[in-house]
Amino acid sequence: MKESMYQNYEELPLFLNSETVAKVLGVSSSSAYELMHEPDFPILRIGNRMVVPKEQFIQWVMERTGGGR
Repeated sequence: MKESMYQNYEELPLFLNSETVAKVLGVSSSSAYELMHEPDFPILRIGNRMVVPKEQFIQWVMERTGGGR
């Protein structure tokens, strides 16, 4: 498993791309890209581009980890 380069949520950019999602979750870029295609994952489409709003990503993580611990 890859180690995240981010120490806390405040360090994240306002919008995350698949590469950033991968770094935060400690998974491969392809795994993050697949995750971003899941129906319940909070993405925002801008043309052909998919980004993840920071606050919605944090909420998604907290809902699945019992508070993001």
